[in-house]
Amino acid sequence: MFLTPKASDQDKQAPIVDSTKRGTPQPPPTTHEETTMPGYPADLLSNRSIVKRDSFAIITPEGRVINTIPGIKDAQMTILCSPKIGAGFVQLIGKLGQTAHTEFPYGALTHEEAFIYVLDGDVELEVTVGEKTEMLTQGGYAYSPAGVGIGFKSKNGKEGRILLYKQRYIPHPQGLEPYAVFGNINDVPFRDYDGMANVHVKDFLPLEEAFDMNMHILSFDPGASHNIVETHVQEHGAYIYEGQGTYNLDNEWYLTKKEDFLWMGAFSLQAGYGIGREPFSYIYSKDCNRDVEI
Repeated sequence: MFLTPKASDQDKQAPIVDSTKRGTPQPPPTTHEETTMPGYPADLLSNRSIVKRDSFAIITPEGRVINTIPGIKDAQMTILCSPKIGAGFVQLIGKLGQTAHTEFPYGALTHEEAFIYVLDGDVELEVTVGEKTEMLTQGGYAYSPAGVGIGFKSKNGKEGRILLYKQRYIPHPQGLEPYAVFGNINDVPFRDYDGMANVHVKDFLPLEEAFDMNMHILSFDPGASHNIVETHVQEHGAYIYEGQGTYNLDNEWYLTKKEDFLWMGAFSLQAGYGIGREPFSYIYSKDCNRDVEI
């Protein structure tokens, strides 16, 4: 036999809904965006980065984190590349705060040479290499020989971004020594790359044997490409600051674009095409002018 449950006291005291108030506007339901707390993902986690240790890497903005770099203050620095991935250098990108400065020179160990570049922004950055100090704005750069290091200080409190780079210095066998260099890449004209009228290059540092490294800008017109798939002993770190391209890395093609960083290890197959409607351009590092030690 089935028994009808007896109503509880709570059921007996339940309020009666007033049908005359059913048309009263109610607050809209809370949306997903409104419930998402700062720091929580608002969408599915995704990242275009690809890391092939000891060969190549594509580091995209989605996965970057802020790293603490002793001696650099009021700057959000990210380590893009280091020997931990197989590279022979260290490269960082940093967003400068209003009081950004160094407490001691960056890359000043006896075996370290260093480079700084003002990538973008309105910052006026006072940069010191040894006894020489100059004011750098967008496009400005400085190179420090081994054992000297680079110091900087924001002078106008404006935002800006910098690239920082250091590598182990290899002395020249005949004792030629590099020296401090300051400049602005906007004052350096493009020249045709390997005789191609649609691929252009700029050099940051003097083309002298005393220097065992250089920094360049390579820029492809839309549709332009390397003339060969390169395989060489030099390695590159390349920060894309303009446009889009498709890049051959170890005979696989990858889409790359502005704000991506590429690391190409020694003898990694590499070549690029500029795609889209604007130039495809990046600033890249190269080790050079030295024999290989065994």
